[in-house]
Amino acid sequence: RDPRLASWLSPDLRRTLRRAMRTGGEPIERAWRRRRVQRRRLLLILDVSGSMSTYSRALALFAHASLRAGPGDWEAFAFGTRLTRMTRALSVADADVAISAAAAEVTDWDGGTRIGASLKRLIDEHGRTRVVRGATCVILSDGLDVGDPELLGEQMARLSRLAHRVVWLNPLKGHDAYEPLARGMAAALPHVDVFRPGHNLQSLEDVADVIARL
Repeated sequence: RDPRLASWLSPDLRRTLRRAMRTGGEPIERAWRRRRVQRRRLLLILDVSGSMSTYSRALALFAHASLRAGPGDWEAFAFGTRLTRMTRALSVADADVAISAAAAEVTDWDGGTRIGASLKRLIDEHGRTRVVRGATCVILSDGLDVGDPELLGEQMARLSRLAHRVVWLNPLKGHDAYEPLARGMAAALPHVDVFRPGHNLQSLEDVADVIARL
């Protein structure tokens, strides 16, 4: 067998045994089957609170481009003090129209931040569905939460058990002196698989490569 195909083929035990029965029990001709490669679903969760106002539009554009490039079952949510599903709005072809529609749906844009409560609602409502389970989850937030950090830690633990991987993009991480000392970020980090900045176009392009590998 060509070693270059090793990652794509796996033994087909049923067909091999069937053929062996025709040759006196000797598995002379082994059967192989090609592995099905299925793209992981992507779940984007955008922080659109006041502290993220500098980055909200750029991250919304990133979410719009991601959904447009995806297979059609990727999802996007936004949160400030509450959770809002933005998938349909951001699926519109025109980026400006899509972002305007999404902003109209999010009533707490540029407001406060309650990450833990928003994640709890997401998991309570969608944790048993394909929206969360097995998906690559990307959270775009500075982690400056005014809610209970213990609640955030609990919900991040739930999310990490349900999702395939959890990626957190924090624009503040793009600054050399940044340390994740905020209570919310400190509570979330133990449950994050990839922690990257998301403060400019280059960092978002780098993250796109990371997500593709995941």
